[in-house]
Amino acid sequence: MATKDKPVYMISIVAKMLEVHPQTLRLYEREGLVMPSRTDGNTRLYSQHDVERVEKVLNLTRDLGVNLAGVDIILRLKERIQDLEQSKNACISAFIQFLEKKIALKDFELRNYFLELVQEAVEQGILDTTEPSDGEPRAG
Repeated sequence: MATKDKPVYMISIVAKMLEVHPQTLRLYEREGLVMPSRTDGNTRLYSQHDVERVEKVLNLTRDLGVNLAGVDIILRLKERIQDLEQSKNACISAFIQFLEKKIALKDFELRNYFLELVQEAVEQGILDTTEPSDGEPRAG
C-alpha cells in the first residue's frame, strides 16, 4: 500500500491537524466527500490522502465559499479530469510506440531498398565496388 494511502490518523488527530471539529469530519464522510478506512472496532482511520482531500474541501468551503454540493461536484470533476489526462497520456504513449515501430520498419525497408539499388548499380557497372586509395566506392 502506498504511504499516502495507508490509514494511520484517528479522527481526533485529523481534527486537531486541520483545526476542525470531529463532527465536521463526520459530516464530510456522510456527504461522501471523504471515505476514511475503518478498523475492526469501527474506528475511523484517515490516510494522508484523506487528510489532503479534507484540506481541499476546507479550502473550497472556507476560502471560496462553495457549499458542500458544489464541493462534491468540483472534486468529482477534478477526478474525472485526472482520469482523462491519464487516458490521454496512455494513448499518446501507445501512439508513440506505434510510430517508433513503424519508423523502425520503414528504416529497415529503406536500408534494404538502398542495398538493392547499390547491388543493381554494381551489376549494371554503374558503381565499382573496388576500393580506391581513399576507401570510397567509385562510380563507373
